[in-house]
Amino acid sequence: MTPGQGSGSGETRPPVVLACGEVRTCLLPALQALDSRAAAQLLGLRADERVLLSERPNLYGRSPDTLTGVDCPLPSANGARIRAVGTVAARAALTEGRVLQSSAYFRVPAAGPDHRRPWGHYLVRPGTVEPFGKLPYEAVAQGLLNGGRHGELDVGLIADGLLTRLLRHPLLDQRPPLKSRPTRLRWVALPAERGEGPSIERFTLAEDELRTVRLRVPAGTPAGDIAGLCDDLALHDWLLTTVVRILDGIRLGAAEPPARVRPRAGEDRPAVVAALRPAVDHLLHLWMPRARVAHGLAPLWEALEDRPGFTRQWRTLVQRIRDQLALHAIPHREAS
Repeated sequence: MTPGQGSGSGETRPPVVLACGEVRTCLLPALQALDSRAAAQLLGLRADERVLLSERPNLYGRSPDTLTGVDCPLPSANGARIRAVGTVAARAALTEGRVLQSSAYFRVPAAGPDHRRPWGHYLVRPGTVEPFGKLPYEAVAQGLLNGGRHGELDVGLIADGLLTRLLRHPLLDQRPPLKSRPTRLRWVALPAERGEGPSIERFTLAEDELRTVRLRVPAGTPAGDIAGLCDDLALHDWLLTTVVRILDGIRLGAAEPPARVRPRAGEDRPAVVAALRPAVDHLLHLWMPRARVAHGLAPLWEALEDRPGFTRQWRTLVQRIRDQLALHAIPHREAS
C-alpha cells in the first residue's frame, strides 16, 4: 500500500488501496541442486538487469521483475464490471538450488482516469493497474481471492506462464530426486486501520493445492515487500505439504519381515528408509521462516507460528522422520 504521491505536474495520485498476487511453488526438476552460477543462468529473465544472489542465511536467487501489460476487467464478488489497464510484475526465485517459485503481483489505486492513457503512462508505474473510475476494492479483493471468470484479470496465468518457461530451461535434466506436487498461493492485501500494524485476516487451504491469504498492511507498504512475504509463506507451506505427503505415502509401523528374509548388510535399504532419505537430503535443511521478509511484515509470521503453528508442525514432522530412520537402523546394527 502506498499513499497518494505528487507528480512533477502537481498531480496528486490516488492512494493504493489494494495489492494482490499469486505464487507457484514446486520442486526443481533436476537431480542435483543448482549452484549459484547455474541459478543465475536459470533466473536471468532480462539482459539489462542482474539476478539477485545471496548465500546467507541460505543460498537464494531472485530474478529481476518482468512486466506484462494488461487491459481487461478486474474480478469482482458483486458482479461489477471494472475495466483496468496497467502492468503486472512477475519474478522467479530459487531457494538452495532446489525449490523454484514464480510469482505475479500488482497494486491498484483507489481511482483512475475515465479513459485509457498512452502506454508510456503505465510503463512508468510498473506493477500498477489503474481502474476506470472509482475502485470498489472490497468487492474486487474478494473476487480476486475467489478466482476470476474467463476474460478477467488472472495473475495466476502470468505466474504459471513464467514457471512453465523456467521448467523448460536446458539446465534442467527433468529428474527430480523425489515426487511432489506444485502448490498455488493467492493473496490480497488491503489497508490497515490508521495506527494499526499488519495482520492476517484469513489463511485458507482450499482444494486443488490452492491456498488463499487475506492481509491488512499499513499505508506505505511496498507491494514488492508484500509479495516477498507471500513467497516466503508459500515456500514453507509447500515444504510442510510435501513432507506430510511423504510420510503419508509410506507404511509406518509395519511389521518387520522374518529374520530369514531380511536383507543382508549391503543389500537394498528398507522401503521406509528409501522413501524418507530424499526428504533428509533435499528438504529438511530448507526451513528458515522470515529469512528474507521485510522487517515491517515479519510480525505476521508470529501469528502463523501461533495458529496454525507452522514451525511446531514442521519440528514434529522432522522428529517423526528421524525416529523412523533410527528405528530402521537398529536391525542393521544388530545384524552386523
